[in-house]
Amino acid sequence: MTNREPARSREQRKQDVLDHLEKDTDAWVSTASAEGVPTLVPLSFVWDRETLLMATRRTNPTAVNVTPDGQARIALGPTRDVVLIEATAELIEGADLSAESGDAFASKLGWDLRGRSAWVYLRFTPYAVRAWREENELAGRELMAGGRWLE
Repeated sequence: MTNREPARSREQRKQDVLDHLEKDTDAWVSTASAEGVPTLVPLSFVWDRETLLMATRRTNPTAVNVTPDGQARIALGPTRDVVLIEATAELIEGADLSAESGDAFASKLGWDLRGRSAWVYLRFTPYAVRAWREENELAGRELMAGGRWLE
């Protein structure tokens, strides 16, 4: 299927990505164990201070996997409006989460995990972002590299 719409400018794609980050609620998160076993799960998120803040049970593979090297891939949007994020990850205990971040998470997602020891927060900091809709946008899909938005 070929899209007859012209390719979006880099500026428009960046704005569309930022809109997804502000408005979307769920993402697909991919991590791998130290042995290289992949895990792909849907998690809810809030865009908090240029990072994606998520939560999961501390025993779930996603929480366990972020500790060996702190890497993850995150996908937003449908297959014809892809946002693919490569990020470093850190695990944060609820007691160590700032009040501002905890409040943002609870406000957007309707649940507050602070004080629940079975759960941990995961903060993903993007270092690469790509976005495209159709084949005509593949050439300019890289929007962030090395943690900096491209001009």
